[in-house]
Order: sequence, then structure tokens, then C-alpha cells
Amino acid sequence: MAPEPGDASPGDEFDSDAVLSAPPEPEPIPGIDGTPVRWYDGRADSVNATVSVDFLHSMTTSSIFGWRVSPPAVCRANPQSTRRADRTESYTRIAPFQEQHDTSVEFFYKPITLTALSALLVVLAYTAMTQDVLEEGSDKARVGIYAVLSFFLVFSMLQFRDGPFIRPHPAVWRVVLGINLLYELALVFLLFQDLPAARRMMLILDPALNTPLPEKSYGEDCALTPQALWGAMDMFCLAHAIGWFGKAMILRDYWFCWILSIAFELAEYSLSHQLANFNECWWDHWILDVLVCNWLGTYLGMKVCTYFEVKPYEWRGFRQTRGIRSKARRVITQFTPHDFTTFKWGTATSFANYCCVVLLLAVFLAGELSPFYLKSLLWMEPNHPFVVMRLVGIILCALPAVSELCQYINNPRRAVRMGQHVWLLFATVVTELLIIVKWSEGQFTEPTPTPVRVCWGIGGTLLVLYPTVQFGIPSVRRWVRKQGKRAKAKAQ
Repeated sequence: MAPEPGDASPGDEFDSDAVLSAPPEPEPIPGIDGTPVRWYDGRADSVNATVSVDFLHSMTTSSIFGWRVSPPAVCRANPQSTRRADRTESYTRIAPFQEQHDTSVEFFYKPITLTALSALLVVLAYTAMTQDVLEEGSDKARVGIYAVLSFFLVFSMLQFRDGPFIRPHPAVWRVVLGINLLYELALVFLLFQDLPAARRMMLILDPALNTPLPEKSYGEDCALTPQALWGAMDMFCLAHAIGWFGKAMILRDYWFCWILSIAFELAEYSLSHQLANFNECWWDHWILDVLVCNWLGTYLGMKVCTYFEVKPYEWRGFRQTRGIRSKARRVITQFTPHDFTTFKWGTATSFANYCCVVLLLAVFLAGELSPFYLKSLLWMEPNHPFVVMRLVGIILCALPAVSELCQYINNPRRAVRMGQHVWLLFATVVTELLIIVKWSEGQFTEPTPTPVRVCWGIGGTLLVLYPTVQFGIPSVRRWVRKQGKRAKAKAQ
């Protein structure tokens, strides 16, 4: 009896691997019909990944050492279902880390996550084992809190997503984001505490706190004399100038800085019935603050922005730099911007830009006023380290945040979602406001004066009236004109 075509005797030579293994899969064509598809492309969602099962028809059954086995099934993904993400998109779309690296210091971008983890664990182990000499209670609790903060910041430095800045290194701005996140988490915790409990909790970080402070007013003697002006010159004038230098570097717009400066002084006027240190002389508001300190800081900041804007950027690596002076200069320039972009806010160009600019102005004003209320409620001196660190931290967080916001406003096709820095900073400012509103109940008993209410009403009316005239009425006119043309076309 002749063997069936599909049978094979045990003595026959054949390649068993060829029978059991599937033929090699062809290289899939990227995208749909060879066209790269981005992960957010709607066409890719309409393609379902189908699996085709091809049987080896040439061998319906095979015998291996007398055993009859079925031929294997070969599963191939449909080439049209293969989707390859476009990794060249902006970090706000898909990439978990910054695509652009500073090629002049490429060795700083080598991953050291395991080395950093080992070093961190060694430091934690050594610190924990050698701190038994501390007293039980607040001392060990304070060290434990600092250890938790340090561990979290190291993790954020290594694992957080990059922001828009790459100088001096993206890891620096990851740490800034981590600091902002820690501060926001602390604010969320304090939001659920009452004011006396929050004051007691601050003793863990600083035992000198939780002591009532006397209120200080600056509007007692308002005679405009050289002696009075010179006597008002103190460390806060320097702080004003430095702060407005930072705001100019953040906003990069003269008009925006001037509007914010005047708006802050008006806010101090309207809130002087709640905080005594807002009660200043008229010349302290408009001469010393606006025309001297704020203008000087804004002017210097904008000059630096202009310098960075026109400066030619040609970066060389450390290895290509010759000489000690050149290498030292290269180290210093590592802390300058890799490139510089002028912000164009375009307040009058569209209603969306107007709303974003007004919102940014409101957030800046809230961020400026919040520390005055928080230090008053928590009984902190103006020069307390916590107050200073909060002011410096907000400026550092605002640098990448405003850059992300400007990109989100002016380039919506690439920045399809709000960046992480601006998102978190906005949440931080709003949380501070919620805490102040909650803790202020029963603290500021003096009612708001009628002139202040009238001025706030006029300001709100102008904020609504301007976009109505600038954007609303022209839009209505265009709509009426368009409807008239359609009616004429139908009549003809």
C-alpha cells in the first residue's frame, strides 16, 4: 500500500524545525500603506488590528517519529494595523523626556539612575543608623521629614518629565517641578486643617514660630521729604527691585510688567483695611515702589532679555574649548539660556489671547498677595526663611511655566495640552487662595470700604467692556453682514 502523500516514515530525513517553526515574518511597513501615522491621528483609530491565520497547505498533517501532528498556525499582524509613533513631536504630546539635548555637554546626559539610587540608599542608611543620639519626638520627626523631602527630590530629578528649558541641565528644572509638587501637597494638607492646628504644625519645622507678631504700618508719617524717602530705603527696596527683575525675565514684556506693577499697588490700596503693612504713604506706593524699585528691576530685566534675544548662540563642548580661561567661561555660560524667545502675548489679537492674559495677570496678582496673607495668618516675619524660600521658589517655578503657557497660547497645534509646570503652578496659587479664604474667617473683621467696592466694580466692568467692544461687536457685525449676503443670494 502506497503511503499517503502527507505521511512520512520515521526513517525519512526531514527538517523537524522547518515543520514546527513558522516562516520568518516580513518587516512591517510603518504606518498605513507606508505613511507614518502619529499616535493622535484619527485615521489610526479606524484601523483594527486583525490577525490572519495561514495554514501550511502543503502539509496538512505531518508525522514525527510516528506521531501525527497538526501543522502550526502562523499569526501575522495586518501590516495596515502597524502604527509607529512619531517621536519627533513636542514633549507635550508624547515624549516622556526632552528630545533636545545640549550636545555641547553630552556626557551630562548619560543615565546614572542606578548609581544615584545606590548612593541615596547608602546616605539614608548611614543617616538613619547614626541619628539615635537625637531625642525622641520633634527632632527625629524633623530629620525624617527632611529625609522624605530629599528622597522625593532625587526621584523627581531622575524620573520626572523634562520641561521647556535645558540649561543648565533639564534635571535642575525637574527638581524645581518636584519642589513645586511638594509645596502643593503641603498646601493641600493644610487646606484640611484649621488655623490653630496649622500654627502648631509649623513648630515641627521651626520651634520659634506660633508667636503672635505686632502689626506694623508704614503710613503714619507721609510728609514727602528727603529724610522720609531715605528712611524708607531698606532691604525691602532691594527685594522689590530683584523681584521685578525676575518678573521681567519671566514675562519678557514691558507693558505687561507695568500693568502688573500698577495693579499690585491698587490691590494694596484696596486691601489695606485687612493688612496693616499695606497701609503705605502715597509716595511709597507710586514713587518708591513703582517709579524707582519696580521700574529699575523691570528695566534691568528687559535689558537682559534684549541681550539674550540678539546674542548669537554658538556652543562649543568642553573638550573643544582650549585654555583655563575659556573653559571657566564655558562653565559660566552653561548657566545662561541655550536660546531665547521673545514672548508675544497679543492681548488685542483674539478673545482667547485676551482671556489668557487676564488670567495670567490675575494669577500673578494672587501669587504676589498670597505670601502677605499667609505670613500674617501663620505669624511669620517678612524675612523668615520660609517666606523667602516661597518667593524664590515661585519665581523659579514661573520661569518654565510662563514659557509653557506662551507656547500653549501661540502654538496650539504643537502644544495640544497645557504643560506640567504651568498646570501645577496654577493649582498652587489657587490652593493658596483657598487656604487664605478658609483661615481668614473671623480674622479680618473690618468691612470692605464702599470706595473699594466701587473701584472693584468699575475695574470688573472695564474688563468685560473691553472685549465686548474689541471682539464682540465686530463679530456680531460680521455675522449680520454674512447673513445679509446669504439672504441676497437666496433672493436672487
